[in-house]
Amino acid sequence: MDDSGPAQPSLISRFFTRLGQIYQKCLDSWTPHVVARWVASLVLFLTYGVRVFFLQGWYIVTYALGIYHLNLFIAFLSPKIDPALVDETDDDGPSLPTKANEEFRPFIRRLPEFKFWYSATKAIVIAFVCTFFEVFNVPVFWPILVVYFITLFCITMKRQIKHMIKYRYLPFTHGKTKYKGKEDSGSVIAS
Repeated sequence: MDDSGPAQPSLISRFFTRLGQIYQKCLDSWTPHVVARWVASLVLFLTYGVRVFFLQGWYIVTYALGIYHLNLFIAFLSPKIDPALVDETDDDGPSLPTKANEEFRPFIRRLPEFKFWYSATKAIVIAFVCTFFEVFNVPVFWPILVVYFITLFCITMKRQIKHMIKYRYLPFTHGKTKYKGKEDSGSVIAS
């Protein structure tokens, strides 16, 4: 009987574990650089767009990419706990204030900014890779896809804006009151 301890992971297992660690380290180093991340994704998206434009194809892949980005954007704009689905008497977690005299509760997104960027960038890379395979070049009449996407975007954003107005929340910090703390007099200062 061999009691030499736990089995050592295989070489392949260690390789992929190490590769995952390196990949995670790269992601962690990119985390604080919000503007640089989005600029890099925009450049990647524009490169994809130029490729599709010059190849004159892969419109269905581009349409799927647009729909996926729209779903990510809606999740980014939505609160983690939807006030429409929460019972008023239920105090299980954070919720948005619905009355003027309620205390401030921070806006918590359903999809955090980093995950939004990461998912959007992965989708662009996958779409870009799809342009190298002819099987994904399904012939379609692209103007119909453009009109359908614009219609879908407008309807979805109208519904989201109505939801934001009804439950009085703003998913952006620009223009909100920023509290600096207390002065010597003890009163709170808002800028």
